[in-house]
Amino acid sequence: MHGNDQKLSKSLNIWEVIGISVALMAPSMAANINPQGPASVVGTAVPLAFFIAAIGVALVSYGFIRLTQSFNHAGSVYGLVGKTLGPRTGVVAGWGLLGTYTFYSVVSTMATGVFGTALLNQLGVVSDTAGEGITPFLIGGIGLVLTVALAVSSVKRGTRLLLMIEGTTVVLILLTTLVVLYKLLTGTAPAGQTFTMSVFSIPSGTGASTIFLGVVFGFLSFAGFEAAATMGEEANAPRRDIPKAILGVVIFGGIYFTFVTAIEVMGFGANDEGMKGFIGSGSLLGDLGKLYIGSWVGVLITLGVTISALGCLLACVVGAARLLFALGRDAEIGTFSKISPKSNVPTTAVYWVAGAVALFSVFWKIAFSAKAFDVFVGSGVIGTLILLVAYGLATIGAIRFLFFSGKKRVAQWEIIIPILGLAILAYTLFRNVWPLPTSGAGQAYDIITIAWILLAVIGVLVAPKTAKRMGERLNADENLVETS
Repeated sequence: MHGNDQKLSKSLNIWEVIGISVALMAPSMAANINPQGPASVVGTAVPLAFFIAAIGVALVSYGFIRLTQSFNHAGSVYGLVGKTLGPRTGVVAGWGLLGTYTFYSVVSTMATGVFGTALLNQLGVVSDTAGEGITPFLIGGIGLVLTVALAVSSVKRGTRLLLMIEGTTVVLILLTTLVVLYKLLTGTAPAGQTFTMSVFSIPSGTGASTIFLGVVFGFLSFAGFEAAATMGEEANAPRRDIPKAILGVVIFGGIYFTFVTAIEVMGFGANDEGMKGFIGSGSLLGDLGKLYIGSWVGVLITLGVTISALGCLLACVVGAARLLFALGRDAEIGTFSKISPKSNVPTTAVYWVAGAVALFSVFWKIAFSAKAFDVFVGSGVIGTLILLVAYGLATIGAIRFLFFSGKKRVAQWEIIIPILGLAILAYTLFRNVWPLPTSGAGQAYDIITIAWILLAVIGVLVAPKTAKRMGERLNADENLVETS
């Protein structure tokens, strides 16, 4: 079969759709490792960076919510942007989000390895306390194999299990942070740490614009709120459930990450010594649980976070496979658009995505003698910078569709919401790529980001017939016919 004859089966209810977004956002995993990324740059202002990211994501989510009320598509921004800004731009956006989910699959593979190693350290099984050896890569590789096995079977089965485990771990994390908060407020913290609102101010000697270097890791943590959109062709009631799922995940994420990161910084100590322990922690909340409550809490949180990382990996692979499937289907590339008659999922696309993740991880390790955390940070930055471009295109598409298409769809004053979101996206992207680094890891991150986007731009320019054919298929897709 070709083109739109290849359809995914509808089987997911709203909770299973939410499960994909929550699993990809992986709040328990993200809160345990992502805040360490910007800590060396913004210091104790990590919570401020996450708060700014929360505002940006809330504004950006407006466009996704409005568009998914009218359209649904397995290609997420490929379909949404293709419908609102044209097929060529849609391909660029879809290719961008495919890159993000693929690089985030590397992030999650490494996180699975890092937390799995931390768990084995806590249990006394291994002694790789710094995570510098091969152990994280081996554990991450095992996690990738397990993920592929789940991704080629029923998505429904996996999302239910992941949502349950993620929810349990998040509850344990929140209970732990409340205990830490209580001890901070009552002056009974183990090393004299105290409650302070200084974590929401810019440290002395740090430029205001520098905070936006940390905001990238905030977007990395929130990334996935839009993952529900890739389930557009598999949700039972997509135009009702997907907007609700996106809104709910964004509200939860904004409150959760701002609160938890603030308690983490205060729990370790909002000072130079505290930040050293913060940056060097193998599991932020696991170590806080051990320090403030007991070692058993630390083990339970680290176990839950390891499973959360595995769940995030599954959601990333599932999302990337759906995007690759949608792009391959409309471009008539049979290799990527095959559907398993047994499970009704794009199994070939899953294998390609997983292969790319394994290849990239092994290459980075061998070529640069990198630690798992280095691969985590690098692939996270690259994926997020690409994501900002995809988010920006989706936001521009929403603005055009809602306010400049000749039909009144929403109140005119609402235009300020996506415009503000676009401004935050643009400045965060600009601050992270300009001036272009002339050396170091940052240079490689920018080069890979720019190369990935340029590859899509060049592709649609040199293959106009394919782009036209993809546009015709998008316009004919029943999932992209606007509801009245």
